Amino acid sequence: MLQAQIKKNDKSATLFIWVVSFVVFAAVVVLSRVKVNADLGFDVHNFALFNAVVNSIVSVLLVAGLIAARQKKYVLHRNIMVAALVCSALFLLSYICHHLFAGETRFGDTNHDGIVSDEEKSAAGGLRTVYYIILGTHIPLAGIILPFILFTAYRGLTAEFPRHKKIARITWPIWFYVSVTGVLVYLMISPYY
Repeated sequence: MLQAQIKKNDKSATLFIWVVSFVVFAAVVVLSRVKVNADLGFDVHNFALFNAVVNSIVSVLLVAGLIAARQKKYVLHRNIMVAALVCSALFLLSYICHHLFAGETRFGDTNHDGIVSDEEKSAAGGLRTVYYIILGTHIPLAGIILPFILFTAYRGLTAEFPRHKKIARITWPIWFYVSVTGVLVYLMISPYY
């Protein structure tokens, strides 16, 4: 088995994880309601494309990490999962930038006026319902997964493997679902950018 990579301190770790989770959640909620009009010199929707690419990478890393763990390649598993964490942090920064500079995009808004008319809704058809079902599951799960990810990582990095494995059984499928549906949301909404 692996040695602990960080010193166990549940009290400090718990405080850190909850503070970081709250700050990230608050930043996403607050900054998603703010739009900054600035010329960045490139299409601000490139942030969304970057997010989809990073989410795709995270999805692949999560599968690779699961395979490595099942094959008892624990060093490889740790390295893959740390890479997934780093990619997720990059995603978060880019996600905030996209919403800060691009504002809100409405599904079906083909004329980009911020209002989806009955004609636009009709043109989007049943895909609009599918989009909102995926989005309706993606957003709350994305909002709650961060502390699970951080607690799972903490348990692994402190070599508390039984506890790590127990929480990973909850964390992994949610994190994977959020990363995959993040790509689907991008693919579905990007024609309306």
